[in-house]
Amino acid sequence: MITVLIADDQALVRTGLRLILDAEPDLHVVGEAVDGQDAIRQARRTRPDVVLMDVRMPVLDGIAATRELTAPGSAGPKVLILTTFDLDEHVYAALAAGASGFLLKDVKASALVDAIHTVHHGDALLAPTVTRRLIGAFVAARPALPAQGHLPETLTPREREVLTMIARGLSNAQIAATLVVGETTVKTHIGRIFAKLGARDRAQAVIAAYEAGLVTPAAG
Repeated sequence: MITVLIADDQALVRTGLRLILDAEPDLHVVGEAVDGQDAIRQARRTRPDVVLMDVRMPVLDGIAATRELTAPGSAGPKVLILTTFDLDEHVYAALAAGASGFLLKDVKASALVDAIHTVHHGDALLAPTVTRRLIGAFVAARPALPAQGHLPETLTPREREVLTMIARGLSNAQIAATLVVGETTVKTHIGRIFAKLGARDRAQAVIAAYEAGLVTPAAG
């Protein structure tokens, strides 16, 4: 059973999301938060596996709430940001703050359910090609950004290669096919990359790759 907390200041959105999730036998909504501060309070009380987090909310926005819930050393939930395309800059900030990915508010019910399972298992970045495009756009808008990060020297050449492919939106299967190795080998590489970067998931690994200049918008 995967427990989910819904955080959105619009009652209609919360109701719609709950109806979708409650229809799934392995998903359980443990609460609905009306703002970021409420989301933090309820997350600490109910300890959900995943939080569906809106960006623009009163009292405390979703980005600040995400940063609080995913602070280093915390055993907090995975956070999925709920957004629309006109909030792209906020999406980048949320990913950098520790969110595992994002969903568009017009997402299909089946895609929403799949996304929750995916992020819960830490297996893949949501909508990787769209996320890559978003991150690339904001790196391009911030010339100083790539110089802000440095990749660990302990990353091997193969791990750098795999990280580059992750940042370009390739799935495990696509990486395996490109390198002519098994998916198990790819997962081993990714696990070591996460450990060396101190990344919780693919979203944070992608951010690190862009900030270190390993991948650029032109190359992505």
